[in-house]
Amino acid sequence: MSLKLLPAAVAAFGLLIAAPASAQGVKIGILNDQSGVYADYGGKYSVEAAKMAIEDFGGEVLGHKIELVTGDHQNKPDLAVSIARRWYDVEGVDMITELTTSSVALAVQELSKEKKKIDIVVGAASSRLTGDACTPYGFHWAYDTRALAVGTGGALARAGGDSWFFLTADYAFGYSLEKDTSDIVRENGGKVLGAVRVPLNSSDFSSFLLQAQSSKAKIIGLANAGLDTTNSIKQAAEFGIVKGGQKLAALLMTISEVHGLGLEAAQGLVLTEGFYWDQNDRTRAFSERFFKRTGRMPSMIHAGTYSATLQYLKAVKAAGTKDSDAVVKKLKELPVNDAFTDNGKVLANGRMVHDLYLFEVKKPSESKKPWDYYKQLAVVPGDKAFFTAKESGCPLTK
Repeated sequence: MSLKLLPAAVAAFGLLIAAPASAQGVKIGILNDQSGVYADYGGKYSVEAAKMAIEDFGGEVLGHKIELVTGDHQNKPDLAVSIARRWYDVEGVDMITELTTSSVALAVQELSKEKKKIDIVVGAASSRLTGDACTPYGFHWAYDTRALAVGTGGALARAGGDSWFFLTADYAFGYSLEKDTSDIVRENGGKVLGAVRVPLNSSDFSSFLLQAQSSKAKIIGLANAGLDTTNSIKQAAEFGIVKGGQKLAALLMTISEVHGLGLEAAQGLVLTEGFYWDQNDRTRAFSERFFKRTGRMPSMIHAGTYSATLQYLKAVKAAGTKDSDAVVKKLKELPVNDAFTDNGKVLANGRMVHDLYLFEVKKPSESKKPWDYYKQLAVVPGDKAFFTAKESGCPLTK
């Protein structure tokens, strides 16, 4: 080789080694909390759900292998954005999903918009994700703060819980859940007596619970999640709050937290989930496979991650390309039918609409087998639970 050609050859070789590993195949990233307050809520179990979706799809799409990468964002938006940026720019990740923690999800969704990459949020709750913070490439699966408010907040308000005080996680998720639930309470003729902001991953809820207790509100709304919810419920019991006549509303609680608490402590709690393992033959079959891999039954976060991953792959196949704009179009066209939901539909703002379910946690005497935790009180229709695209405030739909 002549010396004149050498620089060009070196440059070409550099481009080859710098090219993303999945330039041909599809690469999916699961980015969530794997070591902190939400580790059981999603964590490594969501990773396993995504693996199940990839296996069920056949392991390849458009003739190429599907790859999965995972990362622990530790509930830090700056760390999450750093990981996502590396995944997009260096590792060739095409889509990021799960994204527990609303502050993280909002930050990564904004980066995804800049990079023209698809993100499908499952674990984060803020209705802003498909509201004023919506993007052309952002989607929201499983549930959101508006749906939880309609389900749990609406049911308790209509049942006579007409005065509320909130213990609110002090970041985007908590604010959104408190606002959406307050709106539903007021729509049903109730009033909000106050709220207190609680730092994420608190160990001592005593001062906050005492404020809630002294408010005399009929309902203490727990606008938190994960270990923060279980710890606040445990400490509320120590203060005799429920025995004193006030009710706790676990506004975001999944079967993972019920399992962690145990039925003795959790019995009687009313909550809303988008999925329950023992609802029908299809949910049972999926959940039993999940149990064999993880030793636990899936929550709506785990089943939702399975659904989001599977639906993305279906959209890539239908589009015949992994080009984001083409895949977005298919995601908004294809119905969602899988272990998570029947006939789900994706709105113009990226919100996947499906039915949710209002449950009451069983007494220990009512539970007939392991993980037999819920009795269903009502179906919350998707078109009632979620904002319409027009109602959401998403600028894309105006």
